[in-house]
Amino acid sequence: MATVSVLGAGSWGTALAVLLARNGHRVTLWGHRAEHVAALRAERRNQRYLPGATFPDTLDPITELAEAARAEVQLVAVPSHAFGKLLQDLKPHLPAQARIAWATKGLELGTGRLLHEVAEAVFGPDTPTAVLSGPTFAAEVAASLPTALTVASAWPEFATTLAGLLRNNRFRAYTTDDVIGVQLGGATKNVLAIAAGVADGLGFGANSRAALITRGLAEMMRLGLALGGKQETFMGLAGIGDLLLTCTDNQSRNRRFGLGLGRGEPREVIAARIGQEIEGIATAKILYRLAQARGVEMPITEQTYRILYEGLAPLEAVNNLLLREPKPEGVR
Repeated sequence: MATVSVLGAGSWGTALAVLLARNGHRVTLWGHRAEHVAALRAERRNQRYLPGATFPDTLDPITELAEAARAEVQLVAVPSHAFGKLLQDLKPHLPAQARIAWATKGLELGTGRLLHEVAEAVFGPDTPTAVLSGPTFAAEVAASLPTALTVASAWPEFATTLAGLLRNNRFRAYTTDDVIGVQLGGATKNVLAIAAGVADGLGFGANSRAALITRGLAEMMRLGLALGGKQETFMGLAGIGDLLLTCTDNQSRNRRFGLGLGRGEPREVIAARIGQEIEGIATAKILYRLAQARGVEMPITEQTYRILYEGLAPLEAVNNLLLREPKPEGVR
């Protein structure tokens, strides 16, 4: 038995906490809103975000960061815009031998930094860190449906330990040292899922969706390789695996947001109906600027950015993509 604190009581954080507790570990699930955590304790489930999963006896919802910091492993599952602030708040409470992992999929708002860079800026280069990402819908993990993801870390022993904590006969965790590739895959797929939703909302069909996913993967790889990621990562669970999942299934909040845009619904109405963080909205701006700065061609990301931030009509964005100059498929 290990002790793990999951920081973030949304659907994904709750699913991970339930998984770890079912695996026999002592788990604290931290949330920042006292009334929400009180409801978790009273109902022994997350009625708002993940109502189908009953909490095991070894799962304890809490609001005190100092209490959460006592665990052997900290697993952060808050939205990317809250990531850096949470690490700063957590730091004074952590012991010297702290180990930090995260399941957040995004980049730092404002700076565009990858989250491992944010973590290193807070804790220094010697604190073991890891990121987990892959094709994982929270409800399916909580329902113990077969799932696989990737754990990435520059500390191989920590990657192996974390994978072992998560693994059971319905949940498989692979390991890699490609921290950059795994993070970029998890961030980029959210933007591409919005684009796929837009195309489906416009009624463009399966051919368009398949083309968008395939060319979206090419964009993901171009940027990832430019930043130091490995090609095999983008062909694995944290790349094409997560991309396929979020572009094709309506459990994806980003895809549902894009569907609404394609159907002409107001952004505010769509976001209110979804009622949870839609990471791809902020990530689209960050990725667009990062691609521009690096000279990386990302046309689907660019058109998604223009829809979200310049008021471009979805149909016009599609036409812009279709009218691009032809080129051989293998050209990067």
